[in-house]
Amino acid sequence: MTTPILEFRTVSKTFARGGLLQRQGGVMAVDRVSLVVPAGRTVGLVGESGSGKSTLARIALGLMRPSSGGVYFDGDPIEHLSRRGWRGVRKRMQAIFQDPASSLNPRRSVQRLVQSPLDVHRVGSRSERAAAVAASLPRVGLDSEYLRRFPHQLSGGERQRVAIARALMVGPQLIIADEPTSAVDVSVQAQLIRLFADIQNDLGIAYLFISHNLAVVKHVADWVAVMYLGRIVEFGTRDEVFLSAQHPYTQALLASVPIPDPARKGLGLVRGELPSMAEIPSGCRFRDRCPHAFDKCAREDPPDYEPSPGKRVACHLLAPTAQAPQMHTALIAQTLERKYQ
Repeated sequence: MTTPILEFRTVSKTFARGGLLQRQGGVMAVDRVSLVVPAGRTVGLVGESGSGKSTLARIALGLMRPSSGGVYFDGDPIEHLSRRGWRGVRKRMQAIFQDPASSLNPRRSVQRLVQSPLDVHRVGSRSERAAAVAASLPRVGLDSEYLRRFPHQLSGGERQRVAIARALMVGPQLIIADEPTSAVDVSVQAQLIRLFADIQNDLGIAYLFISHNLAVVKHVADWVAVMYLGRIVEFGTRDEVFLSAQHPYTQALLASVPIPDPARKGLGLVRGELPSMAEIPSGCRFRDRCPHAFDKCAREDPPDYEPSPGKRVACHLLAPTAQAPQMHTALIAQTLERKYQ
């Protein structure tokens, strides 16, 4: 990996249960997460809804503080920054959210929406800001006539393009994209994926790309982190995860991708429902849904095994005395590839 632009070091986040008079124990939404986003590259963070992905994003953006551990941006700790300190960081770290209809102020025109980061950070004169906004729209595939429109006059894909243009206005080094393609259809997803790639190639921006859609992540990520109940259970390069997944949860997610293909018959699906964060199973948190669980899984939380340099898998099946189950993940990768050709 290259020099990290964002780093989580054993970050945990616990929320108190109940109200002020019922603070007994807590709910651990993020559990000892260590993750690095290299400068100019993309890390995909995947997992089911409720696995802690968005909580981790909010911690990175300073919208909430971790209960323990550290968050570093360009080598400097940021979790305890003052408001003034965060002002400088947020100019270099921008966010794109899942639903642009909610993240864009409906009372503001596209001109004002895209210009708002320049206003907040007092970049340039008023005329220079207006000129910068006009020049930004073609980069995201919109022309100048959109400047006078309001969010309700745009399609879902156009609103997300406006959100991307807004995020780019102050020249960030990192964009945290939280489910940025989930609110649009497949054809628009493909267009946005190409747009993200073009922006990265042109500007060298790094992405922490959060999604439950493995087909999307496969086309944008250099590395993939798989999250389950607050913990990263598998991490590796895109090919390592998609072609040779070793954690049973990752294998089940890949097998569950809804792509019609007769050759997929017989591949296992993830069984059961995601447990509540308030009732995480003892030992391995995936054991109640895992077809390969054995006695040790109920007793001990698995450490991070390193089957190859840089690859991490939190599963007892990766212990030297055990053998990880195999799955024909190459077949799954081929069907994913066809979806976005």
